[in-house]
Amino acid sequence: MRLSPHSFALAALLTALVAIAPLSTDMYLPAMPALAAYFGASTTEVQLTLSVYLVGFACAQLILGPLSDRFGRRPVMIGGIFLFTVASVACAMATSITVLILARFVQAIGACAGAAVGRAVVRDIHDTKDAARLLAHMGTAMATAPLVAPLIGGQLTTRFGWQTNFIALMFIGIVLLGFTVLRLPETIRHANPSALSPQRMITNYWTLLKNASFQRFALTNAFSFAGLFAFISGSSFVLITRFAMTPETFGFAFGVVVMGYMMGAQAAARLLKFMTYERLIGIGGRIGLIAGGAGVLMAAFFPSTIASVIAPIFFYAVSVGFIMPNSMAGAIGPFPHMAGTASALLGFTQMALSAFMGLMVGILFDGTQMPMMAVICTTGTLAWLFSRHIERHAVPDQSASSISKD
Repeated sequence: MRLSPHSFALAALLTALVAIAPLSTDMYLPAMPALAAYFGASTTEVQLTLSVYLVGFACAQLILGPLSDRFGRRPVMIGGIFLFTVASVACAMATSITVLILARFVQAIGACAGAAVGRAVVRDIHDTKDAARLLAHMGTAMATAPLVAPLIGGQLTTRFGWQTNFIALMFIGIVLLGFTVLRLPETIRHANPSALSPQRMITNYWTLLKNASFQRFALTNAFSFAGLFAFISGSSFVLITRFAMTPETFGFAFGVVVMGYMMGAQAAARLLKFMTYERLIGIGGRIGLIAGGAGVLMAAFFPSTIASVIAPIFFYAVSVGFIMPNSMAGAIGPFPHMAGTASALLGFTQMALSAFMGLMVGILFDGTQMPMMAVICTTGTLAWLFSRHIERHAVPDQSASSISKD
């Protein structure tokens, strides 16, 4: 029996499907130094397993979004989760760092369905402001995944080896595949027969790219998340290698940062009753700017401690909790007729920029937290600049139609 479109159970299922992405990136973070030792790989090569994952995730959205507009949300979601499950097995069986990187690329394509199609489902059944509220609540619940994942990953790595992280992801994929096949309803009302036409795809993407409102929301979202991903990419090497933390302890430190995101997302969801989502994005931009700058100053002028790394990142994560759900809803809301395509381009921008920033952290890594903090400060500043434009162009009417006229 299919779930009701407005039921709590469907929201829970969508949250779990979207959570596949952070699970795939965060569960094996404590194992990254172990991967370097196991394969005899460099820090940059190991971080490629993250950056290449994001490249695959970003590129897949450009296809999966239009696919879901053409054939419906269900078949694309089912196919994606199946691919994710198979690729997780390939990751666990990897015999070289190159094989692991390739398997991660394929795994990302499958995980992408959860995020890209999941956001489109939310837009199918809610208007812009309700979608922002649901995405914020989903974000809070979804943050449980990266909160718990490194803790589990640290235990699995220490006790059974890095491969068990991907075996666990395989079992998660199997369970979600079963629920998706049996319970996920089809939410698209009218499939677009021309959604996969090359000319139509180019036209749709160009329509989005030249829309000033979409640009502002998408770039604010992308730069904000890219800073958080810079921490995700570099944190294990900074905390485990630089400060000699154990994989288990790293999971707890990472959890503190995730708590910051949860607090920001939950606060944003509650404040939507009293403020516009543009205003909340502006608040998030200011918090991120201050947190990023504080991180660089602490790295430059204060003794290097775990607290000097975690404290500014905690507040940066709070800013991401304010920005992400509201900027996603603001970007997709004006385009209900091509929500899958809008979600895909939004996700591509976010993940492509995050992959680049993660790669920069790996290239610049010098054994200290300064390169990571410098990247986060840069992304926080740029997110703040674009959030100012969002506030400046906010309109009194919060309806999707009023936004699309920008």
